[in-house]
Amino acid sequence: MAIGLALMMGFVLIQNFDSPYKSESITDFWRRWHISLSTWLRDYLYVPLGGNRKGPIRTYVNLMTVMLLGGLWHGASWNFVIWGGIHGSMLAFERAQGKNSPYRRLPGPVRVGITFAIVCLSWVFFRAKTLGLAMLYFRSLFGLVPTTAASDVVAGTIYTPYHGAMFVLAAIVVWGMPNTWAFTARLSPARAATALAVLGTALALMWTQTTNPFLYFQF
Repeated sequence: MAIGLALMMGFVLIQNFDSPYKSESITDFWRRWHISLSTWLRDYLYVPLGGNRKGPIRTYVNLMTVMLLGGLWHGASWNFVIWGGIHGSMLAFERAQGKNSPYRRLPGPVRVGITFAIVCLSWVFFRAKTLGLAMLYFRSLFGLVPTTAASDVVAGTIYTPYHGAMFVLAAIVVWGMPNTWAFTARLSPARAATALAVLGTALALMWTQTTNPFLYFQF
C-alpha cells in the first residue's frame, strides 16, 4: 500500500518484500522479508559490529546481537527478544553449516516447508501480546488444550470450512503465483482489471469486519 500511495504522488520506493515465504532458509528469508529493515540492520548494526570479518565466532555473535536488537526495536518485550533470538540462532546455525550442509541437499520444496514452519512458529511470539498468551497459543496449536476451550486455535480456525478454504487459496497465491511487485511491474488491461477486482473484494471483506488496527501502529 505504501508503495502504491507513493507512486500516486510521484515517489518510487524500493521493493520491500520479494515472496519471502518462498525462502529456502532463514538466511534467504531475510534477503526477501522487509528488505528496507534488513538492509538497515546490515548496514548500521551488523557491518559496524564487524560483520563476518573477525572470525566465525564473532560472526555468530554479531548475527545474534543484530537480531536481538531487531526484536527489541519492535518493542521492549520478552516476546520480541525470543523472536529475535530464534532468527539470530537460525542465521548463526546456517552460517556455521556452510555451503555443503546436508540441508542444502534436501529438495527445494522441503527446504521451503521447513523454513515456512520455523518462520510461522516464531511469528507466534511476535504477534502475541504477552509471553503467557504465546504459550497458550502453542498449547492450543499442538492439541494440549481441550477442544471445547475458546482458545483452541486448531478447532476454531483450521476446522472451519471457510477458513480452511482461505488457507488453501492463500497457499496457491503465495507459492503458485508471482508477487504483486512482479505482477504489476507491467500492467496490461487484464492485469489492471484483476488488481481492481481484488481491491474491490478486499474492501468488501474489510467492510464486513470489526475494526482491526494495522499491526505496525503499535511500534
